[in-house]
Amino acid sequence: MNKEKEILNYLNEIIPNPVCELNYNKDYELLIAVMLSAQTKDARVNKVTKVLFSKYDSLEKLKNASIKDIENIIKELGSYHKKSEAIINIAKILDEKYNGKVVNNRKALENLPMVGRKTTNVVLSELFNEPTIAVDTHVERVSKRLGLAKKDDNVYEIEMKLRRKFKRENWNKRHKQLVLFGRYYCKAIKPECDTCGIKDICKEKNKRI
Repeated sequence: MNKEKEILNYLNEIIPNPVCELNYNKDYELLIAVMLSAQTKDARVNKVTKVLFSKYDSLEKLKNASIKDIENIIKELGSYHKKSEAIINIAKILDEKYNGKVVNNRKALENLPMVGRKTTNVVLSELFNEPTIAVDTHVERVSKRLGLAKKDDNVYEIEMKLRRKFKRENWNKRHKQLVLFGRYYCKAIKPECDTCGIKDICKEKNKRI
């Protein structure tokens, strides 16, 4: 059995039905939540968006919100000054340019404030079921530990390698599995190496076990 197949089998065993853990009810709420999740845990994002989207329950309200009020709501997140400004500007652009909708268009999404390739990949996958692989810190760490990517690869290089290693129709599932595997099993600090079924593949196993 090759390495990719062994990894795939293990992920399917421990995370058979992976889901996005960001909470949202509207398309723009997901977009904003993913943008906010940069360098921040999803649980923390869910905590602030619960307040944010309850108080500002439409793009119209969000685009006209006080930036100071947005800052107060999301201040426990990293880069909250810039993210607060981005929230208001994203709401304004979506409301005035795209008829209040998140569009299925990579270029349009990546042109939004603080929305890069990773955020766009998540949104395209979740909202439109477009086959994508978003590389966040968890996916990057797991890919390098398991030898799916090289130590010095950047996030784009990792994405391209993962796209080649896994079937296109399964990219969305693989992405979420790698995220959750990194979040709950192959953690940055104190990974659960002793019980890991693919520890023999790990590039760091001799450092940890």
